[in-house]
Amino acid sequence: FTQAGQTFKSKTMTYNFDTQKGIISSVITEDDQGFLHGQQVKKLKDNTVNIFHGSYTTCNLEEHPHYGFKFNKARVIPDSKIVTGPAYLEIEGMPTPLALPFGFFPNKSGQTSGIVIPTYGESNTRGFFLENGGYYWAINDYMDLQVLADVYSRGSWGVKPRYRYKKRYRYGGDFNLGYAQNIVGTKDSPDYSDTRDFRIRWSHQQDPKARPNSTFTANVNIVSSNYVKYNVVSAEDYLSNEFQSSVAYQRNWNSQYFLTLNASHRQNTKTHVVDMTLPELNFSVNRFYPLRREGSSKKKFYEDLSVTYSTNARNTASTSDSTIFTQTMWDNEMQWGAVHKIPIALPIKVLQFFTLSNSINFTDRMASQTIRIRDWVNDTLFSGNDTIIGFNKKDTIPGFRNAYDYSLSTSLSTKLFGMARFKKGPVRAIRHVLTPSLGFSYTPDFSMDSYGYYGNYLDKDGNEVQYSQFKESLFGSPPGQKSGSITFSLGNNLEMKIPSRKDTITGLRKVVLIESFNISGSYNLAADSLKMSMISMSGRTTLWKGFSIQYNSLWDPYAADSAGYRYNKYEWDINRKLLRIDNTSWRLSMSYSISDKELGKNKGKKETESTPETPPNATEAEMDEIENNPDDFVDWKIPWSLSLNYNFTYTNKFNYINYMKVPTETIVQTLGFSGQVNITPKWKFTFNSGWDFTQNKLSYTSINLYRDLHCWEMRFSWIPTGARQSWNFSINVKASILQDLKLNKKKDFRDI
Repeated sequence: FTQAGQTFKSKTMTYNFDTQKGIISSVITEDDQGFLHGQQVKKLKDNTVNIFHGSYTTCNLEEHPHYGFKFNKARVIPDSKIVTGPAYLEIEGMPTPLALPFGFFPNKSGQTSGIVIPTYGESNTRGFFLENGGYYWAINDYMDLQVLADVYSRGSWGVKPRYRYKKRYRYGGDFNLGYAQNIVGTKDSPDYSDTRDFRIRWSHQQDPKARPNSTFTANVNIVSSNYVKYNVVSAEDYLSNEFQSSVAYQRNWNSQYFLTLNASHRQNTKTHVVDMTLPELNFSVNRFYPLRREGSSKKKFYEDLSVTYSTNARNTASTSDSTIFTQTMWDNEMQWGAVHKIPIALPIKVLQFFTLSNSINFTDRMASQTIRIRDWVNDTLFSGNDTIIGFNKKDTIPGFRNAYDYSLSTSLSTKLFGMARFKKGPVRAIRHVLTPSLGFSYTPDFSMDSYGYYGNYLDKDGNEVQYSQFKESLFGSPPGQKSGSITFSLGNNLEMKIPSRKDTITGLRKVVLIESFNISGSYNLAADSLKMSMISMSGRTTLWKGFSIQYNSLWDPYAADSAGYRYNKYEWDINRKLLRIDNTSWRLSMSYSISDKELGKNKGKKETESTPETPPNATEAEMDEIENNPDDFVDWKIPWSLSLNYNFTYTNKFNYINYMKVPTETIVQTLGFSGQVNITPKWKFTFNSGWDFTQNKLSYTSINLYRDLHCWEMRFSWIPTGARQSWNFSINVKASILQDLKLNKKKDFRDI
């Protein structure tokens, strides 16, 4: 029987259609996420329901629900609440000692405000605690506010307000603030500490449909150095010591003019260094052709002359997390600058197969301060505990200065194709693409006195040393040497074709053997010695999906003395070798994931997303919560999966140690692996770990075991090693309406 959207299931029912009242026996009705069972129910005209000898549960089994709150009398007020008299909890038909003088259950669809029940426990270092208790305020359909707090018996406390907002097809965001006083140990213990820590997180996204020509995004993450150490955060945050933030506004006009305003922040909690950009402006104009004629059928070569423009203005500060946003930062650590660039290019086709590219580049730099270095002074300087005998004093001169420079370049390039075809065998064709380029570039000497960009000072030995007054400005200084360089490069690409049954048209599949292998260098005609540059070689390829190799190296055509310093003799003249290795690096990256779908066990089934399945009746706020925090939910749709990530970097380069050039090898390896498996349809096991090659042991590891108990769920989480060693066991009701009905036992890293 259904009336006003409310459905009743019963054995017998007496209903008066005139008075709209009824008497029902052995009734079951659903309200929001809960089910009401009653031996006898009286329905009133205003849809209020009185129940005699009944129970309330979120289990959807009609005959024998797994649990329920038993009561003698109850009243159901539609779209408001359910109130009972004395009630007790019954599990699997067995009464429990958990009794209530009365029961109060919300019975309202949509968001509702209310108290968030805290979790409780004991910590060896902080005492008894109540965590994550507070109040949730459903302000309206577009925003809500949750304020949670932590309190410890030994004085530690924290507060964590969270404000969320969303307007469909317009924008959405999430603002989190955390502030805590962390008191660890007792005052007479050697490990005692008392710190006040904070964290600010703000994310904002604008819907692309809201304003097609402009966007505003924010991703702010500012944290004090000890917050992630003493307060429970995600594994990713706990393992990281670098945090970044950015707030950006972008606008374009007819896809020709582009403007970006950005504020950013980079913080290292290990070194306590904070670098901030407040703000940064980028404005650019897409390539345009000022000499191109409208409606002309035959184009002249000079009509391909193109001009682009870009400007970058920046205001920065490098400070510590203890002086951030203080007067010291604003007065002494702020610096601004700007750079304008105007490239003018004219490509010309030569003999159909060659491209002659010509360009002129103008650059203008603006600085808020410059430097002056004085001659050597034989005097004693006392600075703190340091004593300096003799020095060159450096003065910072505030005030606007600008410096411009320009350069000319031309290059000739083409593409050469080599093809080998085979009628038989596993390889049917090999194609080699060569991209040679030869060019010339010229840059004047901007260190001449007529420009006023450079200065000179006398060092300790009386030698005159040249320096740039713009050396410490944000965008550097104009070149201090005349350069007339012949540049050359050679690019390579190698591919082959092999038979493939999947391609029903050609029957062949393309395989990339070498994505790119480039060789480049230059010869400076204006230099008085060592005119040949280092020869750079770089390459990359992907052997198969998820496995890539990158290679970089520098080769020196000049010989080196016993200390490792290059001098003006070619390596060929001394050792009969064309080149001498200076440094090299290899990087191998492997990322591999496999699941039952990859092995074809779910053929014909619809692909599932990586995020947990969204309940069909979930609200928009609940869907956002699942999407933003997938680790907090269990996806039972994936029977099993395994992911592996491995990175290997080898670097061999020469470093100067005690004025000697010594080869130094560096090997960096990272390995991470994670997986999940449904042991049975009701049991799930997940893990996330890695290997620390430096200490030869497991890195941060988490192990989770889940059990689906129909209307209940069980979770066991274990971090076996490391500073956050802990375990947590909980059994709770699935339905959010009774989410605080749970058994929870845990021991965390703060108990160690």
